[in-house]
Formats: sequence, C-alpha cells, structure tokens
Amino acid sequence: RQSLTDHGFGVLTEIDVKATMKEKLDKEMPAYRILGACNPAMAWEAIGVEPRVGAMLPCNVILRETSEGIEVSAIDPVASMTAIENSELKQVAGKVREALSEVIAGI
Repeated sequence: RQSLTDHGFGVLTEIDVKATMKEKLDKEMPAYRILGACNPAMAWEAIGVEPRVGAMLPCNVILRETSEGIEVSAIDPVASMTAIENSELKQVAGKVREALSEVIAGI
C-alpha cells in the first residue's frame, strides 16, 4: 500500500480472495488479495484520450502468499490496452506500466 501511495496511486478496492473462497465455497487457500489501484492523474489522462478505457480501471495489483513469501504482481497495462486501438492510450499505458514497475520495485 505504501509503495502505491508513494507513486501517486490510491487503493479504491480490496478483495480478500482467501476469505471470500472460505465464506462462499468453504475452501482453504493461501493468502491472496486483489487491490484495485488508481493513479487519478493517469486515469484522467487515459479517459480523456479513450472514454472506453474505464472498463479496464482500476489497475489490479495482486498480493499472494507463496512458499517463498509474498508475491506482488500486476498486469502489464500496455498489453491489456492493446484491446483498444488508440495510439494515445498506448502512450498513457506506458506511463502506467512504468509507475507500476516502480511500485513493485519499491516493495
């Protein structure tokens, strides 16, 4: 969370997948959380160049327990934005990719 905040992101949603699976399916699994992270300035820019991008927001950051510790990952926004043909959006997605890479490196 702190690394997200340090890079201009806020956490809009938090899903405790482990607790949800236990409650809904009575299944056990290692710790697994999905954080819906948004950098307002970048979201504003992305929506400005492509209004349909809202269907892909916020950026999901995954925290999951592994045998080595906690793994942090996020989808590559450039890859996910290729679904929408818009060169300006790809430029914004590149900025988001760089920021998310810095978030993960800062953990």
